[in-house]
Amino acid sequence: MPLSSALDLGAALLWGVFATGVLTLLMAASQGLGWSRMSFPFMIGSMVTSHRSRAMGLGFLLHFVFGVGFAILYALVFEGWQRATWWLGGLLGVFHGLFILIVVMPALPDLHPRMAGKHHGPTPTRQLEPPGVLGLNYGRTTPAITLVAHVVYGVLLGAFY
Repeated sequence: MPLSSALDLGAALLWGVFATGVLTLLMAASQGLGWSRMSFPFMIGSMVTSHRSRAMGLGFLLHFVFGVGFAILYALVFEGWQRATWWLGGLLGVFHGLFILIVVMPALPDLHPRMAGKHHGPTPTRQLEPPGVLGLNYGRTTPAITLVAHVVYGVLLGAFY
């Protein structure tokens, strides 16, 4: 659908919250069903606090802020392209998910103060398991679930923005 040349911040925020909620729901459901052990909210929250129960709540809030921030980036791309469709959003979601799996996951052990890594094993401070290539240390289906969740996120933004 053709868009105006101005960003509709209200729509980006509204659908960003919705799409982030669905992405988070898909990732949490996959964890609850045993398909993946990865928890984005916990990984993010434990970067800023060592208190495990607070890490989940804080990480959940930060994950939503990041999700809405990415929705604004998606909206800017849609405005630049002068169109937003479900398939363009899905295509952005593919790139978003691949970026997380290929770039962010391998970099996490070097950025995360409480995550063991390839060059520094578990310690009393660094107890979290590193994600490994494509997040495979968190389960065989983790890459597919992560990719699908981000494609759904993009499809929702493209369809409703």
